[in-house]
Formats: sequence, structure tokens, C-alpha cells
Amino acid sequence: MSVNVNRLKCGYCGACVGVCPVGALELIETWIEVENTCTECGICVKICPVGSLEIL
Repeated sequence: MSVNVNRLKCGYCGACVGVCPVGALELIETWIEVENTCTECGICVKICPVGSLEIL
């Protein structure tokens, strides 16, 4: 399982980056990078204002 970013929906606001408790998300210009330190807690999925994140 992993966190998937739908790049067509993502507005790159960085809200998910700010709430990640393990710092596994990084906003790089117009790209959200999910690091392998992700624990799949789902906080980023819940906070995303456009619903572009999901746990697969």
C-alpha cells in the first residue's frame, strides 16, 4: 500500500505536507513527493481540500 497523488486534481497547496506527522511528503515546485517513510496514516488524505490523495 502507498499514498497516491492524483496529479490532475492536485493544486499543490502543500496542506498535506504540513500535516504529515513523519515528514514523508515534500512539495517540490509543482510536484508532491511521497517518501518511503510514509506510514499510511491517512491524515494527508483527510486534509486534502481537492481530494487528490488516496491510499492504494
